[in-house]
Amino acid sequence: MSLLNALSRLSLQTTTGIKQPLALAWLHTSPVLCAEPLKKKKKLDPQIIKQREDRRKKKLEKQIRRLEKNSRQLKPVEELEVPLTLIDEQQQRSRKLSALSEAELERRVQLNKQWSRYKHEQKINDFQIIDRLMRCQSKALDELRLESEELYQEAIQPDMTVLPVKMKGPVATPPIKDYVSPDGEYILEAKKWDIV
Repeated sequence: MSLLNALSRLSLQTTTGIKQPLALAWLHTSPVLCAEPLKKKKKLDPQIIKQREDRRKKKLEKQIRRLEKNSRQLKPVEELEVPLTLIDEQQQRSRKLSALSEAELERRVQLNKQWSRYKHEQKINDFQIIDRLMRCQSKALDELRLESEELYQEAIQPDMTVLPVKMKGPVATPPIKDYVSPDGEYILEAKKWDIV
């Protein structure tokens, strides 16, 4: 502090005649930084470093071998597996059906053919109705264009009031009175299959 006091009494003469204390104008102090020297890195024996790298490589190779061995194993799909109880009950569940007669087989074939013909005719009729409606619509628009271009332009604009359709129909079950719906808790029940 004595140095700071000594320097603060010194002053400089400026050209304008105004005195400035030297310590305030040109001398800046910084706070004391309490630091310690960096710790030296321990020099490891190259043999130890090589052993560590070899261990790491062996561990990685072992994991790769394990993954390659298990890559052929497919994850089981529970929905596709037949429960053991059904396999045990297979004899009880199997039905002994009598063979169909020739007349019954012929009748079923004819019924299939009739149904195919009916659906084919129905499809052709639907296409013809759609074609006829499209022709009538284009003819009406052509006639309208001959009458008035403004009316034609209004007619070809899409009707946006038709698009936001809201329908409320019957539901599978009637609503339950005073039912408070849950907030949406979701419990994940999927099994996780780890490769061992």
